[in-house]
Amino acid sequence: MVAFVLLGPSAQAVTPHDYGVDAVRATNAARASHGLNRLRTDRCLERFAARQAARMAAQRRMFHQDIRVPLRSCGLRTVGENVAYGFSSGRGVVRNGWMKSPPHRANILHREFRLVAVAARKGSDGRWYASQVLGRR
Repeated sequence: MVAFVLLGPSAQAVTPHDYGVDAVRATNAARASHGLNRLRTDRCLERFAARQAARMAAQRRMFHQDIRVPLRSCGLRTVGENVAYGFSSGRGVVRNGWMKSPPHRANILHREFRLVAVAARKGSDGRWYASQVLGRR
């Protein structure tokens, strides 16, 4: 299990849904450019990503969830999580945040992962808080 945190510049995205969709697309584009399989979205992982993004936004701070919980609850063999805040879009958090940070990049490019979910919520401080959960059954 691997979890990493990253802080980005403050800005604004269109909607939480669009943010997540764009982040998944950017994640798959990054993987494709490295000859890796595309990740499929997963409803179980989506619930954990959404809860984590909402908790971080409500508390206006970044932190990791106990990723052993989605590991067990979603029936996964392996799991990883990336969190960030302050990036204005899903594409931005992947390209300008996670892919430029070696530990986050390693999670995105982990060969064993097959599933992904990204959720984002805006805090009362105006910043976007994002959680990416990756895994394999």
